Amino acid sequence: MVTDSKTQEIARGGAAGLRVAGSGLWSVGAAAIAAVVLAPILAVIWLALSPTENIWPHLLATTLPRYLANTAVLAGGVAVLTAMIGAGAAWLVSMYRFPGSVWLEWLLLLPMAIPAYIGAYALVDFLDYSGPLQVALRETFGWASARDYWFPEVRARWVAVVVLAAAFYPYVYLLARAAFREQSGGSYEVARALGAGPVGLFLRVGLPLARPAIAAGAAIAMMETVADFGVVDYFGVQTLTTGIFTTWLEGGNAGGAAQIAGVMLAVIFLLLGLEKRSRRHARYYQSARQPRPITKLRLTGPSAWVASALCAAPFVMGFVLPVGVIAAYAWANPEGWVGPGLARALGHTLLTGGVAAALCVAAALFMVYGVRMTGRRLPRLVLPLTALGYAAPGAVLAVGILIPLAALDHRLADLIFALSGTDPGLLLTGSAFAIMLAYVVRFFALAQSAADSAFGRVPPSLPMAARSLGRSAGGALREVYLPLMRGSVASAVLLVFVESVKELPATMLLRPFNYETLATRVHEKASLENLGDAAPAALLVMAVGLVATVILARANLGGGR
Repeated sequence: MVTDSKTQEIARGGAAGLRVAGSGLWSVGAAAIAAVVLAPILAVIWLALSPTENIWPHLLATTLPRYLANTAVLAGGVAVLTAMIGAGAAWLVSMYRFPGSVWLEWLLLLPMAIPAYIGAYALVDFLDYSGPLQVALRETFGWASARDYWFPEVRARWVAVVVLAAAFYPYVYLLARAAFREQSGGSYEVARALGAGPVGLFLRVGLPLARPAIAAGAAIAMMETVADFGVVDYFGVQTLTTGIFTTWLEGGNAGGAAQIAGVMLAVIFLLLGLEKRSRRHARYYQSARQPRPITKLRLTGPSAWVASALCAAPFVMGFVLPVGVIAAYAWANPEGWVGPGLARALGHTLLTGGVAAALCVAAALFMVYGVRMTGRRLPRLVLPLTALGYAAPGAVLAVGILIPLAALDHRLADLIFALSGTDPGLLLTGSAFAIMLAYVVRFFALAQSAADSAFGRVPPSLPMAARSLGRSAGGALREVYLPLMRGSVASAVLLVFVESVKELPATMLLRPFNYETLATRVHEKASLENLGDAAPAALLVMAVGLVATVILARANLGGGR
């Protein structure tokens, strides 16, 4: 009689044989997809190291130190604020019951639906001299003008930090909450028995155990801050991202823009390295037995309402305020819904985002399946590198895509003209192709992660049975994997689509002349202080983001205790 271990060994051997046989095409295809995803990043590095116009001395002597300083201040400030807000809110909703805690556990995620640049427009409008707050103060206290009272400068760097933190704290909140929930309730009971109070419990038990998750969330928030363009441009803060736009579009120096993009890429890689290094020696293990669930303590009296207020504040700042201000403008200016260009911008957004999402997820499925099919080592080593596109800011990818693609586009047009005598124009950079390529590269990591997770949930015996019955590798993918992965594939398409809708810097740099999406329309109208016309497009962007956030909340909080 064959033992169970022997049976498993034979199954593994058979699976390996099926995986390698006929996997050459899948392996080549996976390598080609990886090359496309990594090409823009490699192009930026090459352009930065060998530009046609070397302006390193000029950058170092003039603007680069200021760009780096502002970027560092913003990233550092956002990291501290998001860590405080996200970890604090996660601790409160995980450990205590207080008025509204059940709802706030969900609501604290909703600011993820609001692009940071929309939050900036709404906050400035609310706090500005002609905004509701200062108008109410003047009417209440009888002040006639700004000379009668002091109010902090609204368009300042510190306000930009607050806006970005309000938009990005959910990254920390989501990871920290999961870390707190995974800890054993017995640890906290022992700490309480030894005399630890609420603050000591958080500082000595909860925070050390959740530090890797908090560090990872703060690192994501810092990378998003470095990549941001809409907020810093609106507040007039000169960062590395705005430097790319200024050097390229205003200075006409593509080589200098590539050099600044290279610096941005180095900063992103540095952040990734620091985040990994900070967790290198940290080891946290759970008990082998089923951990005892955390028993939430019920707060009473003033402390309960203080906890409610502390958790409600970031939700109000990051979601209620932007939605309220933009909705008020949309209500007061209904003609904006039929304004010229809105329908066209919506169509362009649906086209570019939809096509990019479909291509991105299809490529991710092909690549992950190809890597699983092949026994070669190189595709397996390259697969994690394709996630770097998500770390690279949109402005950096735009430089890495547009400059090489424009050169290729001109050569292609010259070739077609030489063969046919007809000038086709710029087929690649003169259309939405470059935008969709940027979306695919930028958000490929999301699709790849979802695909890899979905493939891993399919029992290996099912595709093995299909192959033994004569199905090809493609047949097994179509008839076994995809039917079982429909939900994961649909979620991946939706997430990539939503991120594409919100992407601003790459769209701004890569769009053809007079090509408008919802994101660029919101930015242009708001930059002209025309929130009435910007409101409809902003509401559409927020509505799309809200759908994805609700799905994410259900997936991550659905099992909340």
